[in-house]
Amino acid sequence: MAQGARRTAAQVVGVVVLAVAVAAFLSVAAVRHGFFDLKVYYGALDFWVHDGGEIYDYLKPGTQYGFTYPPFAALVMLPMAYLPWPAAITVSVAASVVVSTVLIWWLLDPVSRRAGWTRWFALAVALCLAAAYEPMRETVNFGQVNMLLLFLVAVDLLWLLPAGNRWAGVGIGLATAIKLTPGVFIVYLLVTRRWRAAFTSMAAAALATLVAAALFPDASREFWTSALWNTGRVGELAFVSNQSLRGVVARLDPEHPSTLAWLVLVLATLALWAWRCRAAAAVGDHATGLALTGALMCLVSPVTWVHHLVWLIPGLILLVDRAVAAPAGSRRRRALAGFAVVAYGLLCSRIVWAWEKDFTGLDGFLGSNTYVWISLALLVLLPIRRTASPAGQPGPGPAGPSGSAVEPADVPDLVEVDRGTPTGERHRVGRPLPVG
Repeated sequence: MAQGARRTAAQVVGVVVLAVAVAAFLSVAAVRHGFFDLKVYYGALDFWVHDGGEIYDYLKPGTQYGFTYPPFAALVMLPMAYLPWPAAITVSVAASVVVSTVLIWWLLDPVSRRAGWTRWFALAVALCLAAAYEPMRETVNFGQVNMLLLFLVAVDLLWLLPAGNRWAGVGIGLATAIKLTPGVFIVYLLVTRRWRAAFTSMAAAALATLVAAALFPDASREFWTSALWNTGRVGELAFVSNQSLRGVVARLDPEHPSTLAWLVLVLATLALWAWRCRAAAAVGDHATGLALTGALMCLVSPVTWVHHLVWLIPGLILLVDRAVAAPAGSRRRRALAGFAVVAYGLLCSRIVWAWEKDFTGLDGFLGSNTYVWISLALLVLLPIRRTASPAGQPGPGPAGPSGSAVEPADVPDLVEVDRGTPTGERHRVGRPLPVG
């Protein structure tokens, strides 16, 4: 058997073994939520379309949970009201799997090509690992829309914005109209002075919202004047699944959580994020901008359930990219690879649930907020990548926000220069290498 065929056979066996191991892990570790959130969407739409009720008046029987998304989300999900329940589950799972596969491919394939990995093998391993990732399995088991929103944002930041496409921002705008929290990416565009994309995203969000308001005026009025402000519909802030800064503060004093302390933490986090994102955008690293802003959203949102942490996936993949780009055997490579392995391992482990009933004491403070610490670490430590100029060509850096060149002095210490990649293969994560 030829060496290439033996290698392929070994890789196939490796993927099968890993898939079996992940399936065994999921059979023990995965919690079956019975598509709880999807049932809320499905029940609310059925109540609205077939029973003549108001969508925001619906509560899932025996719970306090109702439809909490803007009316445009109801418009997007409207076909679900005409599907049988098994078909709704199938569509939900299939959509999450497809967009997750595409997003991971976009982020990982350039790394695979630069490192010389077999591309299909790297993707297969990554998908197995993604299946074990707690936020991903929670997203699927709840029937959530997180990966669909992340995909819309990634289209803009990984493809349209770097290419200067005039439609850059539409994906972010639509994601914001579906669920308000991705609106933080509009702030990213403003902070990094991508004015055209920022205004495009705001226009897309506004247009989608106005279309929904024209079609469903009563539902729109109810959402913007009442349902949006009813925080009791989303759950308890101190619940251990809330892995945001607001959750950290609430668990310190569940009866009287300090709003002031939370706002101070949010402002400090925003300042750090703005500084890092401007540095990333200045050298054209919008993949890192995506990762940093995803971590920020998880931190500053009042409620970040564990399944929302799929927004950390770009950061974890980019940690692997930075580790691979570092010199072989270097302390930097070991540190970045170790960070990625530990963060991923903890985010698979359900460790925060050990403090579900009692999060008091130092161990409770540290353990019940484990995922928050990982989000913070990514925000602070994820290196920014900049492609080095070819040897002997000093040339300026990539164009800055205003089109002027970025000098090296403008780039902070956490910017990583890729000096180990052949000149013909330099690229940014999210932009595939030329074929051939």
